[in-house]
Amino acid sequence: MFIDLTRNNGKKYLRLADSVRVTNKDGFKVPKKVVVLNLGPLDKFDDGEPDYLLRLRESFRNGNPLIDALLPYVDKTKVRKEYRFSFLEGDPKCIAEPKKYGHCLIERILDELGVIAAINSYKSFSKLKYDVLGLFRLLVYGRILNPQSKIATFSQNSDYYESITDADYKYNIYDTLDFVTKHKKQIINRINSRLIQKAGRKNDIIFYDVTNFFYETEKPDDDYEDENCNTIKGLRKYGVCKEERKLPIVQMGLFMDENGMPISIEMFPGNTLDHQTVQPALSRSIDDVIDSRYIFIGDRGICNYANISHLLKRNKGYIVSKSIKKSKDEEKAWILDDSDYTKIGDTFKYKSRIVHKTIKDENGKKMNITEKVVSYWSKKFYDREIAENKSFLEFLDKLVEQPESFRITATQAKKIKKFLKSEFVNVETGELVDSKKLKTMVDIEEINKYKKFFGYYQIVTSELTMPDLEVIDKYHGLTQIENQFKIMKSDLATRPIYVHNPEHIEAHLTICLIALIVLRIIQHKIVEYKKQSGTSKEGTHWEMGLTGERIQNALNKWNVINMDDTYYQMCNIRDEDLQLILKAFNLEIPNQFFARGELKHIKKSIKIF
Repeated sequence: MFIDLTRNNGKKYLRLADSVRVTNKDGFKVPKKVVVLNLGPLDKFDDGEPDYLLRLRESFRNGNPLIDALLPYVDKTKVRKEYRFSFLEGDPKCIAEPKKYGHCLIERILDELGVIAAINSYKSFSKLKYDVLGLFRLLVYGRILNPQSKIATFSQNSDYYESITDADYKYNIYDTLDFVTKHKKQIINRINSRLIQKAGRKNDIIFYDVTNFFYETEKPDDDYEDENCNTIKGLRKYGVCKEERKLPIVQMGLFMDENGMPISIEMFPGNTLDHQTVQPALSRSIDDVIDSRYIFIGDRGICNYANISHLLKRNKGYIVSKSIKKSKDEEKAWILDDSDYTKIGDTFKYKSRIVHKTIKDENGKKMNITEKVVSYWSKKFYDREIAENKSFLEFLDKLVEQPESFRITATQAKKIKKFLKSEFVNVETGELVDSKKLKTMVDIEEINKYKKFFGYYQIVTSELTMPDLEVIDKYHGLTQIENQFKIMKSDLATRPIYVHNPEHIEAHLTICLIALIVLRIIQHKIVEYKKQSGTSKEGTHWEMGLTGERIQNALNKWNVINMDDTYYQMCNIRDEDLQLILKAFNLEIPNQFFARGELKHIKKSIKIF
């Protein structure tokens, strides 16, 4: 490549060009000049000293161009720069002080998702004076790299090689939370639009599940009345905590696409039952956003025909598991009838049937529907249920065989109540039951019935023509939401939640969602790279590439050290996981020191989609 001088309307312009050989119409190889980079008018760069063009060309050949924009095009195989640093004893720079550089990848992802432009746009309309974008970036970077409290996250500003925000009032970080909540829907919609445009997201399958996050407080929020005398429910409430902590919780519903990429979240008071979150969550996040038909997939905790009618009226489909325990006797008998199952060896069997039924819609009105019911049994699930219930089953067996060895309290009796003949249960006094009478009280038939359904699952779906195995396979994709919840609760430290203002809680969860999307994009790129390089595990479903924790650790290792006012040194670049991330994004870091402009160029060169 060489520096070329051209003229346009009599004005001199500089450009970087290369000479290549092409085949002309006569079939002969001839040289052709190709423009690589337009630099701009000569007078923009000319320093007024003699022979500027000659000096520019020589500096480019020597690998130290006078114009910074040429640095990425220097042929480093032919030219090697010599670095010399000198420090006096006592100089603070004698002690290395690594600064974070890994956040540059996060910033590029946020930029490609349109988040940075959206924040700037909404800020310009609001006329806010503080650095909203800087504080927002700081919150997202901190949530991924070093999740802490909001004020502690503000203090991380100096941990980066360049300050993220110029804000000097730390409590503006809470104002930023208000800003995020106000524009939550627009920000999330912008992200989803970019994922459709750039990453080819498809919305034909939507998974939904609910989890909850606890607070380090024992006092739940009270309900209150607004100015219109409407009752507003407090958000932090006692409910069924997924982690069995006896603390107030908030419920969160998460929507996810078929590739395991989050779509949106909605929050609810902690005492809201899972199935009660479905319609409000769909109304807020999905109904007005996704016009095309999709199949909604959820577990039995949210299987409710009022929810199903909400979907059917909008021409959407569903695949949801249904509790066998709550099914009618005729349905249970059909599930256990082994005569019409299709068997795959001794480890799996399945069957289906079409049923017509009358249900009540979300407004309580009757509605006729036709759905497919798929029943299947899995040896894997059977063994898992046996293992999970091992101690309880052993207890029941001993109770039958050696009742004289046990004395059962009222509390224990409550747990085994369904296995006792009701006419012998004293539900009023709570007295100790004489163990000698237990043998006649234990209902062996009920115990056997309980065991019979181990390994069986039931799915109902609107997709009448979808093959049974495809229905089952698509439903199993729901397990990936559990992985997303795990990342949020562990790597992103979403809980315990310390902010208490409802707007701040919603902003906190929104920032955690954005952080989760960033991690999932990195994981997808790693998976793609592994497939292309032939290092992906064959047959691995929902491969993550790297766990959230390993990505987090690798990005934290990607640091730089400011050697002097000009150059920076990269740190830990040969870390195995960091190398995998860099290769996934087609980034190759040369063995050199880097000027500040070169660090910025590395960031700008990261291709996300």
